[in-house]
Amino acid sequence: MSHLPARNTDPDTSHEAARDLVDSGTQAQQQAQVASALRQHPGLTSRELAFSACLDRHMVARRLPELEAEGLAVHGAPRICSMSRKRCQTWLPVLDRADQVPLAA
Repeated sequence: MSHLPARNTDPDTSHEAARDLVDSGTQAQQQAQVASALRQHPGLTSRELAFSACLDRHMVARRLPELEAEGLAVHGAPRICSMSRKRCQTWLPVLDRADQVPLAA
């Protein structure tokens, strides 16, 4: 997974930090952590997932769209988040259709 976590409009320093995140393997490690948490706790909002897995909520929120782009996560039905009390998007792992188990990250 080589997606750089910086937008075209971000300053050069953000692009440098994004390259470091990818080059160090930290982004891939974080993606694997979030994918594992998602398989263990499907159907949670990003905030609930972060809390349940003891991960930083901002990191989880950044990695979930990357997992979605890689075909490893999909949006579930929106619902009221137990933590924010607001209507939020839920997340699900992509399942292997053959045996209906989550794909490995």
